[in-house]
Amino acid sequence: MLQPRTCLRQVQHLRTLLPNTSLRTYADVQAIDHKPPPPITATSSEPTVNPYESSVRPEDTPEPPFQLRSYKPRTPGLRHLRRPVNDHLHRGRAYLPLTFPRKGQHIGGRNNSGQIRVRHRGNGAKRRIRIIDFHRNAPGKHTVERIEYDPGRTAHIALMKNNATGEKSYIVAAQGMREGEQVESFRAGIPQLLLDALGGSTDAGMIASKTAWRGN
Repeated sequence: MLQPRTCLRQVQHLRTLLPNTSLRTYADVQAIDHKPPPPITATSSEPTVNPYESSVRPEDTPEPPFQLRSYKPRTPGLRHLRRPVNDHLHRGRAYLPLTFPRKGQHIGGRNNSGQIRVRHRGNGAKRRIRIIDFHRNAPGKHTVERIEYDPGRTAHIALMKNNATGEKSYIVAAQGMREGEQVESFRAGIPQLLLDALGGSTDAGMIASKTAWRGN
């Protein structure tokens, strides 16, 4: 490609008009500095992470299918016996600080004066009543430590641990609740971090999308 010829006077005139501009030609070579950028240093004041922004619903985790256990028909009663498989239940004793012995109810059929009014009643296995927290007024997240069988009710119970204080309590386990899940009670009010995650919105549907989970 032929370059247009420029008169020397025109070039000097342009330099007087544009003193801070250097005229370039097509054959100029510029040196490029390949120094790496300075490393990014972590600041001491890291931004706080809102736990409600990246929370995962427990319902999104796949739930194992319902299974029934059958038995070898060694007796006529076992031939058609089917029982649910509850391998997730805790195999051990209850948390003793949250129980008290069942005394006074099994009095062997006696009245207030100690006389037997109903015969053939007595003995029996020792039982402990579990203290269930039905109010759940403690705010904050709780971790499910284990799922237990309660002989005093038809539902299973869950042993909870407060992440902030470490206090333990029993609640009635929701369907599908498993060990390690995070649940929270909002009876004390909606926390400010949750409102910040919703952009300050107080819409009931938006709040329910973040709070109406299994076990809350």
